[in-house]
Amino acid sequence: MKRAAAISGLLLLAILMIATAAWGALAIYYSGSHSAVLGIGLTGAFSLAAMLAVTALAFRRWRWRGLAAYLVLFAALVTWWLSIEPSNARDWQPDVAKLAYATVEGDMVTVHNIRNFAYRSETDYTPAWYDKTYDLRKLEGVDLVAVYWMGPAIAHTLVSFAFAGGDHLAISIETRKEKGEAYSTIKGFFRQYELYYVVADERDVIRLRTNYRHDPPEDVYVYRVQGPIENGRKLFLQYVRKMNALKAKPDFYNTLINNCTTDIWYNTLVNAEHMPFSWKILASGYVPQYLYESGRLDTSMPFPELQRRAHVNARAQAADTAADFSQRIREPATADLKQASNPSGKDNLH
Repeated sequence: MKRAAAISGLLLLAILMIATAAWGALAIYYSGSHSAVLGIGLTGAFSLAAMLAVTALAFRRWRWRGLAAYLVLFAALVTWWLSIEPSNARDWQPDVAKLAYATVEGDMVTVHNIRNFAYRSETDYTPAWYDKTYDLRKLEGVDLVAVYWMGPAIAHTLVSFAFAGGDHLAISIETRKEKGEAYSTIKGFFRQYELYYVVADERDVIRLRTNYRHDPPEDVYVYRVQGPIENGRKLFLQYVRKMNALKAKPDFYNTLINNCTTDIWYNTLVNAEHMPFSWKILASGYVPQYLYESGRLDTSMPFPELQRRAHVNARAQAADTAADFSQRIREPATADLKQASNPSGKDNLH
């Protein structure tokens, strides 16, 4: 029994060492030298050292020496990795070149560097930024926008705030990429991207996805979130605090724990009535269904019907550059709801 327990313990230790070594090798490969040859060389050297340490577990004479050497090596790696600092001073791609921030005076919030590019294609555009003042007393609603391109389980989610008079301010949490840099899910685990709040006109952040992204095409759904409007105001101010904090001190994006959807949930913690954490927040494509099941979306119809009405691609393509883009992508949904509540078609006021 003792021998079996000892063997089991060594196997578990070997598995742990292999798992941490795999993480370390990827951390070196993605976060290491800008020289590809040097990066591969360092990754190979670390992997070889880790493999020798695991092999040493099979030999009583070398077992603890190998483990001690590996722990020292891994501790040095973690110390180096934690020393990697985010920065706001890089050669950024034009679409993330400016940081949004806001100034607050009572109920009046002035948001600076709102993006509203004129697109000719996904990569061909004329940059444009503007400032706008919003009155928190005129906040009318909060929308969740879900964007799908690779099946039902994964979506990019963002929040849009609706103000009286047809104003909408969308905020999308994304990676801030440098010129020539592409997105990689794996790189997103290893401090390779700064966290970036795209604060934009819906004609930019939604129309980009419905009208100009075709490889792969993206399907966009807009859902009105149900709840006290005061919670919406608190959420808006929390977004403002986060935007200003990132301008003062940058932070890293993380594919798993610091991404477009988890950060929405973190921001909602400002409200006592926030939803509990769920695996559906990690499998972000199911966030709208999670909201529906929690009574945070319109439950007067089955979810598939609500989802059908929330799909805005065709309406966004028809609206294109229209000044009332935000209203036009929502109009059919509003008409459908009126018809559902008044099937006779007669005005309830008469």
